[in-house]
Amino acid sequence: MKAFFSLKSTLRLLSVALLSLTVSACGFHLRGTYMLPDEIAKLSLTSFDQYGQLTRLVKSQFKLHGIEAVPPSATVPNLHLISESNGERTLSLYQNSRAAEYELNYSVRYSITIPNKASKTFSTKVTRTFLDNPLTALAKSVERDMIKDEMREQASRQILRQMARLTATIEALDEQELEAKLAEMEDTKAEDMPVSGTSTSYNSTNTVNTEEVSTVEPGTEVGTSQP
Repeated sequence: MKAFFSLKSTLRLLSVALLSLTVSACGFHLRGTYMLPDEIAKLSLTSFDQYGQLTRLVKSQFKLHGIEAVPPSATVPNLHLISESNGERTLSLYQNSRAAEYELNYSVRYSITIPNKASKTFSTKVTRTFLDNPLTALAKSVERDMIKDEMREQASRQILRQMARLTATIEALDEQELEAKLAEMEDTKAEDMPVSGTSTSYNSTNTVNTEEVSTVEPGTEVGTSQP
């Protein structure tokens, strides 16, 4: 029985090792819980609020996933936090028409730039429900703040999750840019091609006119018939 479990554990370790080698060969590495592309092993972070809570949470995600935070540079990929916004809407009411349940929304807009490749803007959104109680206003206020903090933390995780799909997104953008350039080259080539039909018609007309003049005999009036 012990030998069976030992063999099973060995096979499991071998499977994990083979999977790790395969993924590394494809340009990805397991960083934390996500498979992140090698292009963002080093990443600079800029933000609309460099010392805000969201920025600190994203930096923590960098450390958790083995991403080295470096100063901004023209040769280093960049993650820029553009903005954040909070919103809410009423889901249900008490009998006295006071709001009883809210839907809290938290959104973040950010952009990722890979030098010499592309730059793309993304957005992520987190939604929570919140039950209000006017009899415990202070406790509910604290609870609302805690929910907002949790939403920011989840948004920071979603940003890293989106970056795990970054390579496919950048490759798609490169293909679109290449197709656009090829189409532009084809249009330019078509415009530069000479139109031969007009020139041929012009020469043919001149030849016909010349032949008509050469067949007129001396002393004969043009346009009159002989009796």
